[in-house]
Amino acid sequence: MTSPPVELVIFDCDGVLVDSERICVKVDAVITGELGCGFTEAEIVELFVGSSTEVYTAAVEERLGRRLEKGWQRQYEHLYEEALAAGLTAVDGVAEALDALTAPFCVASNGDHDAIRNSLQLTALTERFEGRVFSAADVSRGKPAPDLFLHAARSMGVDPDRCAVVEDSAYGVQAARAAGMRAFGYCGGLTPAGRLEGPGTVVFDDMRRLPALLGAVRA
Repeated sequence: MTSPPVELVIFDCDGVLVDSERICVKVDAVITGELGCGFTEAEIVELFVGSSTEVYTAAVEERLGRRLEKGWQRQYEHLYEEALAAGLTAVDGVAEALDALTAPFCVASNGDHDAIRNSLQLTALTERFEGRVFSAADVSRGKPAPDLFLHAARSMGVDPDRCAVVEDSAYGVQAARAAGMRAFGYCGGLTPAGRLEGPGTVVFDDMRRLPALLGAVRA
């Protein structure tokens, strides 16, 4: 039995389109250290990469043993902005992959719209996703809940079982599976392949291979 063809490719942003996770993990380590609940970079990769702000805040509060004020992260936003402006690049091979895709594509990220827009602008990817950017701010629950991917599919007019999600985090592939979508786990960044593997998921380490992998879905 063959699978239905892919009619929409949904990309995560951080770590999939833009190589931001390496930068943000270092900033997260500085911030949690200043708060007095320092997380190592290895812990940050395991616990926070691909997570929602709510997951991040809950973990920090648990280690601190106290609640943080609402909007606590705003005072640190400049640290991310400065680090990204100085060193953000597109993920290796992603431009070639986008050029080779035959199905429509969009981006769906746990980041807010301003952050997504900034990342796409810094890496010259804005025009490729014009009018097809979806944020966790658009739904009640971010990843690992399926809401964001289902919202993107609905907005693009495609059934979930005809969507493919490209993710680099355990939270992201979990959300894709929960949405009933096929997941493609990119392990060329910080997340080990073993954390992405699972049912309905293809794990790969070279973004240039993505078009061929998508094309093989219906085989």
